[in-house]
Amino acid sequence: MNNWKWLISLVAVLGLLGACSDSDTANDQDNNTEQASEETDVQGEAFPVTVKDATGEEITIEEQPEAIVSMIPSNTEIAYALGLDEAIVGASDYDNYPEEVNDVEKIGGLEFNVEKIISLQPDLVLAHDSNANQDAGLQQLKDAGIKVVMIENATDFNQVYETIGMIGKVTGKAEEAEQIVTDMQEDFAEIEEKAASIEEGDRKKVMVDVSGLPEVYVAGNNTFMQEMLDLIQADNVAKDQEGFVMLSEEEIVSRNPETVVLTYGEFVEDPIAQWSSHGGFSEVEAVKNEDLHVVPSDPVNRSGPRLVEGTQELAKAIYPDIFGE
Repeated sequence: MNNWKWLISLVAVLGLLGACSDSDTANDQDNNTEQASEETDVQGEAFPVTVKDATGEEITIEEQPEAIVSMIPSNTEIAYALGLDEAIVGASDYDNYPEEVNDVEKIGGLEFNVEKIISLQPDLVLAHDSNANQDAGLQQLKDAGIKVVMIENATDFNQVYETIGMIGKVTGKAEEAEQIVTDMQEDFAEIEEKAASIEEGDRKKVMVDVSGLPEVYVAGNNTFMQEMLDLIQADNVAKDQEGFVMLSEEEIVSRNPETVVLTYGEFVEDPIAQWSSHGGFSEVEAVKNEDLHVVPSDPVNRSGPRLVEGTQELAKAIYPDIFGE
């Protein structure tokens, strides 16, 4: 498979919480209540809990999971952010963050290894919409007595918040999930406030290239990149397109972005030089003004807490005078 095809497949897949009484009896009741409250705090969530997952199925988790397999990087990043490090016993081949996940057993990529997952004896499997075409394998996991929760593919910030809340609830980390969402919202608000100083006439015309030459795929509407660009007052020249689309050389020249952001730098050697030396792009403003930038792929693609980091990276690349501090 060509590099760009692999990248687009990955993007599409990834394109992944008291008063006292005078009586002895009342004191005993208070003590019991306090003890129960402490036990609930340790668990982080009262069990059993019932949720409706992305398939519409109601799933009841009887006890706090002690062994979890995550089948996609976005779910994994959320799980680690929730403090579930010790509970993660399996993760996908694509998982690379945080660093600790490299020591976790791998269960496969887009096609997961059912036998491997069962051998890890998880209490819970965090699956994803992208696994939905693996119905037989998922059913095998369920038949083995493993709880499988299908997480919906998030396409905007609000859906990411819902995903974090869902994973927090089924893992006993609802409070932690709520705090993560609050922190993200506050961080996004700070970025938005900073971007408010950008005048209408100073908004940059931006293109986000997610694949690289020879066939350039760019981020259009209903992608995290679009929401990030809107937040930082940048105009996406491909906003009239839906999702990730390939643009011809002529279309790119016609749209004439002032800034080009490349999200695949870790996979391709010197992507900026490739763009700069491509003869067909010599008249593109971003090339003429050497306004091409590489940002890390995962924080701008994965539906988790690092979307804040991704937005900050985009902002620094596009408006270095405002966000470069």
